[in-house]
Amino acid sequence: MPDLRSPAKINLFLKALRKRKDGYHDILSVMCGVTIFDHVTLSFDVSSIRAECSDPRVPEDSSNLACKAASLFMKRYGASDGVRITIRKSIPVAAGLGGGSSNAASVLMGLNRRYDNPFSKESLMSMAGKIGADVPFFIFRSPAMASGIGDKLVGLGCLPPFWLVVIDPGLEVSTAWVYKNLELTNSAIDSNIPTSIKTVSELAQLLHNDLEKVTFQKYPALEIIKSVLIDNGAQGALMSGSGPAVFGIFDTINSAKTVCRSIRNRQGKWNVFLAEPLLT
Repeated sequence: MPDLRSPAKINLFLKALRKRKDGYHDILSVMCGVTIFDHVTLSFDVSSIRAECSDPRVPEDSSNLACKAASLFMKRYGASDGVRITIRKSIPVAAGLGGGSSNAASVLMGLNRRYDNPFSKESLMSMAGKIGADVPFFIFRSPAMASGIGDKLVGLGCLPPFWLVVIDPGLEVSTAWVYKNLELTNSAIDSNIPTSIKTVSELAQLLHNDLEKVTFQKYPALEIIKSVLIDNGAQGALMSGSGPAVFGIFDTINSAKTVCRSIRNRQGKWNVFLAEPLLT
């Protein structure tokens, strides 16, 4: 099979509403795919489900979300075939960019194609929700408002073209730790997120992430990264998910390129990406 491109995602808005009995949190979020890609290859020369990954930090056993996706697909399809899942990582690991969830979604879609599309998109999204909270978004693929644990998705009518500088400082942040330490407030919840955002300045006004206060407290360097982006001309900046990746939004590719190049030259230890949103 040809390579499957697994995109990263960013959260343009994230509010944690309440903790559920199952340990998850109900959230309200706006999610968008971005042009940072892992590459996933499926081959069928093995008798079991196994993963191989270019990044040694990623587990290659049954705890890997991609393996979970393959196991669930085979169970639902009624097959016992083996599959080798080879993952070439470009998306930073444990950075709030959804790499593992994206890989799992790519496996579901790739296997569905391999077996002549026995499952509808809706069925794949239902399967995805059994694997992880962010996995359904990567089946949905378009910019979306997410609710529930992130698995209930409604498409956004329009986002303006914009460019991104995404910075990963190389830290690993546990999503479970962030939510465990999040102090929920009774502040008013603005659920009137516009379904159509026409300008980058309107988009900048939307940016919000409840999880920043937890992650920034433990890793104050992330707040500095956010300030660096704003000071260098980003119209807005935000931590994605539980972090530590932070992105800035720009209205021209030239300004984004200039900032990206400047930060790479000054901060060689950071992973700095120039990216675009996936708007369709």
